[in-house]
Amino acid sequence: MTDRRKYASPPCMADEVDPAYFDPSGVDADQVRDVARWRRAERQRLARLRDDLGQAGRARVSEEIAKHLAGVLEARGAGQGTVLSGYWPIKGEPDLRPLLKELHGAGVTIALPVVETRAAPLVFRRWTPETKMVRGDWNIPVPPPEAELLTPDITLAPCLGWSDGCYRLGWGGGYFDRTLAVLDPRPIVIGIALSSAHLPTIYPQPHDIPLDLIVNEAGVSTERTSNS
Repeated sequence: MTDRRKYASPPCMADEVDPAYFDPSGVDADQVRDVARWRRAERQRLARLRDDLGQAGRARVSEEIAKHLAGVLEARGAGQGTVLSGYWPIKGEPDLRPLLKELHGAGVTIALPVVETRAAPLVFRRWTPETKMVRGDWNIPVPPPEAELLTPDITLAPCLGWSDGCYRLGWGGGYFDRTLAVLDPRPIVIGIALSSAHLPTIYPQPHDIPLDLIVNEAGVSTERTSNS
């Protein structure tokens, strides 16, 4: 049977993959292309929001997000034996590495997403503060190939933009949704965002998979209900 699932934005990369991506299964091809053009423009605008914060502003936002995220993880029971997938920050994304180190020290198993095959789901390699990182796709530091492969219970997803309903606008490469579509059981997925990156809508397409909640420097901004 042909797999008819379609996918959208990645966790932390890669507009370089296919910046003109659109879903040919959409009902209206012109509308789908319009959405793709709108998203490209929004990605540029939202990236500038991060740049405008400056180094000090990004550090402050990262600290606030880490504080709120720690509370969310505690409420969700994350602890000894929980596998949490984080991310290595690029392009001004909130830097949660200090929190990942703290969680590792508390017994949480930390993983990082890795592109092993282009246009395929991500894999998750184990990370510790002592891991000697190597350069992966798009020059992103990743754990080495010999690192243990894990299946996350909770996954963090940096968002360029976000909307009510827990939809996420990423860089447009498709990796994150590909991955969510095949993970079984599906992990709890927490979007990490700036409050100023809220959008009225991302014009969800058939391939867009909503997250479970969005955390920004103001706290938990939106949470998907079981009926969403």
